[in-house]
Amino acid sequence: MLAIKDRLHALLFAPHVAYVSSYPPRACGIATFTRDVVSCVDKLMPLGRRFVVAVNDDKRHSYLPIVKNCIERDIASSYDDAAAYITASDCRVVSIQHEYGLFGGLWGSYLLRFMDRVRQPIALTMHTVLPNPDAALLSVTQALIARSATTIVLAQSAIDILTRDYGVEAAKLRFIPHGVPNVQRVPEAKAKRALGLEHRTVLATCGLMNPGKGIQFAIDALATLVDEFPDVLYLVVGETHPGVLAANGEAYRRELQAQVRRLGLDEHVRFENRYLTYRELVLHLLATDVYVVPYLNLKQVVSGTLAYAMGCGRAIVSTRSTYASEVLSDGRGELAEVEDASSLSASIGRILRDPSYKSVLQQRAYGFGHQMTWPSVARAYVQAYEDICDSDRATATNRATPRFDLTSIQVATADSSTTKTGVALAR
Repeated sequence: MLAIKDRLHALLFAPHVAYVSSYPPRACGIATFTRDVVSCVDKLMPLGRRFVVAVNDDKRHSYLPIVKNCIERDIASSYDDAAAYITASDCRVVSIQHEYGLFGGLWGSYLLRFMDRVRQPIALTMHTVLPNPDAALLSVTQALIARSATTIVLAQSAIDILTRDYGVEAAKLRFIPHGVPNVQRVPEAKAKRALGLEHRTVLATCGLMNPGKGIQFAIDALATLVDEFPDVLYLVVGETHPGVLAANGEAYRRELQAQVRRLGLDEHVRFENRYLTYRELVLHLLATDVYVVPYLNLKQVVSGTLAYAMGCGRAIVSTRSTYASEVLSDGRGELAEVEDASSLSASIGRILRDPSYKSVLQQRAYGFGHQMTWPSVARAYVQAYEDICDSDRATATNRATPRFDLTSIQVATADSSTTKTGVALAR
């Protein structure tokens, strides 16, 4: 009976939501995440209206009608225009999907112009939280959170970082995990047949290609395993990140391809240079024996593809990032050392040699991942939206905060820009 009442309440009192984020067809992890949140929240709140204000990069995209307005990343006045558009709308809450590299200005500080001017309460989702901030990062992040009625993080460890290193009150924060597919486990052989991979032992790394992926170390690890597992195939699936492509072209992919040729692994490594659809990604994961996450950024607090691999019940080997250490704890996966091919090889080998151990890892990953399915995540977002709409204190939060001024903390930005780019590519 309580579930029926909750459902009726969601139908009758669904808040209208404006989402500020990148959005498909832009090839971006945040864009995909936002699309999935919007889709699943819509199913819970069919009477609630929603629209998207899309953050553009230097390309023009053909958006679906849900995108009603745009922000040009590096044009400060466009943030003012977007705020005016949303303020004039009938939306009751603004959901910002935040990544430092997504917005213009020092550490994405242009977003504060928007937050200063919009009149609806803000739910801020932080996809990256960095420990030990410099003065500029500290000030921008504190200002973002101060202007938000609630701040959502995608890992429990992010709450620890924000309270310890940024002085944020825990009451301002709420944890909602990254969503994962609500899929049934199917035999790997069936998924492999669908991809034409019968009789292959499949390793995989998926996502937008960039040097931070550390794929070169996984390839070196593979070279030590092929004699023992002659049917092994490593799938490296994903197009090059648009930012990397604009700056360096396909240099990283060419380096990896040369490495494969040098090591004589042409029959054991396959590059798929394309952005997978949701269904294609799930199918590739279901066909994977060991999902490999050799990422170099150990400060990463969320990984969409790692979360999806858990949702699909994969045996996972990852370097010891903050996120991997959290979700793969308690025997839910193997943790390897960063930039260490021998450590990756040892972990992968342990799984491939012992089918019962592999099965245990898969069951544990699936059990944990099933708590993070998109319907569950959508319910948590709906609750967050309703909470801030119902709170008198929340509706005044962004209005009462003084305008942000970076002039007092202008610093040399070369290191920050490098870090910011690394963060933006981490997913």
